[in-house]
Amino acid sequence: MGPNPRVSEDKNYIETLKKKISRLRKEKHAVIIAHNYERPEIQEIADIRGDSLELSRAVTRVKAKVVVFCGVHFMAETASILNPDKKILLPVKEAGCPMADMITLPKLRDLKKLYPGVPVVCYVNSSAAVKGESDICCTSSNAVEVVDSLSSREVIFVPDQNLGTYIQSKLRQKKIILWEGFCPTHMRISEDEILTAKKQHPKAKFIAHPECPQRLLGHADYIGSTSGMLAYVQHSNGNEFIVGTELGMIYRLQQENPGKKFYCPSEHFLCADMKLTTLGWLAHSLENGVFEVKVSEPVRKKARRSLDRMLAVGSKKSGRNA
Repeated sequence: MGPNPRVSEDKNYIETLKKKISRLRKEKHAVIIAHNYERPEIQEIADIRGDSLELSRAVTRVKAKVVVFCGVHFMAETASILNPDKKILLPVKEAGCPMADMITLPKLRDLKKLYPGVPVVCYVNSSAAVKGESDICCTSSNAVEVVDSLSSREVIFVPDQNLGTYIQSKLRQKKIILWEGFCPTHMRISEDEILTAKKQHPKAKFIAHPECPQRLLGHADYIGSTSGMLAYVQHSNGNEFIVGTELGMIYRLQQENPGKKFYCPSEHFLCADMKLTTLGWLAHSLENGVFEVKVSEPVRKKARRSLDRMLAVGSKKSGRNA
């Protein structure tokens, strides 16, 4: 049956796994997609890397019969919603998202009853059922644009209160009704850790993800999604950066900006779910066709409408920036 996917991967084992994955990818006509927070070796072997918005767009374009999504469950669900005819595999079925679990379909329905007629914007970090109950989805890349595109002055935003608060700071004319959800990884970082990092690296610019609480964003030189961070660093005259998001992001920043330095301000900037996928589990997934993520057709259709509306806003933005 071969080595256990959870066994510690030494150099020889890693090379063997890489060759096996390359062979299986061709045999299975598969494409490997990886989020920017995944392990470096997973990002390295992936066909497509990106943040949630980039990957949402990418899965609608791939022609492969099999999509292996190296990320967490809601991301694989999103891929299934957008590609019902493809086989979507999540290498580790336990890879979830605590934030996504903080909002459920019954809770969202109860919230909507309190604010009848108010549109719901749902962060993509959520279940397919919650997406289907929402009017439109968003990612951290296009959250401000999505909310701004709605004619309603009041908007319900779920589940991330930190991203919602950031949107409110950019759109003063709107009233954002927040849900008390959050990303534990971004939430557990202290302001003292950021201030210490800034003292240790006085020339470094602090770039932060909007999932961080306001107490941290107030110290940031730049606030944006992981794709936004990449663009900011590439065009910045600065050579040193304190990275205010999950540790995995530093790998890609280093790969694309070899002449610049990047610092992680805290050992707590680690998402255990994002690190569950290893080369061993990836090879296991390709070889055995596991673990398939499939969304039921009634839920998929409703969620698809919310995602399509999001992608339309993103496409308009891309067109303006072209």
